[in-house]
Amino acid sequence: MVRTRFAPSPTGYLHIGGLRTALYAYLFAKKNGGKFILRIEDTDQNREVAGAVDIIISALDKAGIHYDEGPIVGGDYGPYVQSERKEIYLKYAQKLLESGDAYCCFCSKERLAEMHEKGATKYDKHCLHLSKQEVQERIAKGEPYVIRQNIPESGTSTYHDEVFGDVTVDFKDLEDNILIKSDGMPTYNFANVIDDHLMGITHCIRGVEYLMSTPKYNLLYDALGWKRPVYIHLQPIMRDSQHKLSKRDGDAGFEDFLRKGFLPHAIVNYIALLGWNPKNNREKLSMDELIESFSIDGLQKSSSIFDETKMRWLNSLYVKEMSAEDFHTAAVPYYNEYYPNKNIDYVYLSELLQSRVEVLSDIKERAAFLDAFDSFDTELFVNKKWKTTVDMAKELIDDCIKATESADLNTALESLAESKGLKKGQVLWIYRIALTGAIATPGGGAEMVKLFGKEEALRRLNAVKKILGA
Repeated sequence: MVRTRFAPSPTGYLHIGGLRTALYAYLFAKKNGGKFILRIEDTDQNREVAGAVDIIISALDKAGIHYDEGPIVGGDYGPYVQSERKEIYLKYAQKLLESGDAYCCFCSKERLAEMHEKGATKYDKHCLHLSKQEVQERIAKGEPYVIRQNIPESGTSTYHDEVFGDVTVDFKDLEDNILIKSDGMPTYNFANVIDDHLMGITHCIRGVEYLMSTPKYNLLYDALGWKRPVYIHLQPIMRDSQHKLSKRDGDAGFEDFLRKGFLPHAIVNYIALLGWNPKNNREKLSMDELIESFSIDGLQKSSSIFDETKMRWLNSLYVKEMSAEDFHTAAVPYYNEYYPNKNIDYVYLSELLQSRVEVLSDIKERAAFLDAFDSFDTELFVNKKWKTTVDMAKELIDDCIKATESADLNTALESLAESKGLKKGQVLWIYRIALTGAIATPGGGAEMVKLFGKEEALRRLNAVKKILGA
């Protein structure tokens, strides 16, 4: 059975690149009737952020990426948090020490720093040839040490990657990486191999930054007599042609885009296309369609540039397809944040706005007219296209009030334009400005009266009459 995993470090929010890795692992597992596992790689506890695990789990759930095994849900291969597996790693580190594929290193930070100052690019195997007795004596004295992998000094390693084909690396370019740190915790380089094997991971999907270091992991698999997984390395998502999307640079994570008003699956749909081609030229795909379409041969060798404008467009398609009820439910938090306690029909406001927003945070701009009347500017009556003036507004305001009291507002405004020898557009402009104090509204005068209610509409128009001195 196909088993894939997503193994994030709990160092903050779920980055878009990490979400894509999780998504591809999930899609591949589901396409092949397999299982998707979540494992938390918290071996670097100095960088761990409180609450980050909960954020990651919540983000995956919102994205519709549901793991079969992992923290909370459990499974047959737990625990699924690396800090709870310390004794497991020590057991296999001891096996590597006994076989000579690893060794104890007592070098101080000062010695390592001095090496690099003198131009060394990797560790010099200084402690490799210490006798077993000396090692035991130094450990017995309580001298701090790490366990390093013993990489061959010559030769090459070749392995196959499903995206990049055969990859060959010269051993001389690899360093004897630390497997177990001085505090007894494993490094990523060691723990990921042990866990992937013990959890039965068949396909390892991860970033291309591990492409050239994979031979180190293969040496560990071989030394322990284990079968290597299938490797699938992914090119990075770029924020431009020169720079990767990066947590350190403050590039937005999944939750950031949710706060901006993007819908969860719109984000998932978009990032699925950053590095993968469904080969049917379709851009809008449900999760079921993504699963059905996903294949390794659609993965791209070139990196992709994240285009938020394109994601906004895709999001707008999902917004327009929402039911009126679902859109209103999603919009309410934005009303509460930007325009609370307005005496309006919020359900009708949602009806007016749904076709006019790309992301939900657009509500702030699209509904700004709700506050515009509080600082009414009579100069807004002046419109060069319609040749309207403040004096024209002053002349028409009483008739606008009468039209509002009629049973059919649109007909009354058309009759008003005809009786005054004006164009319909001139009257409609004057009326809408008088009612809202805003140039941009998500509807005309009739829609605004329905939104505010006739009583509030008349209150506004009479207030403008006073401002105009009519």
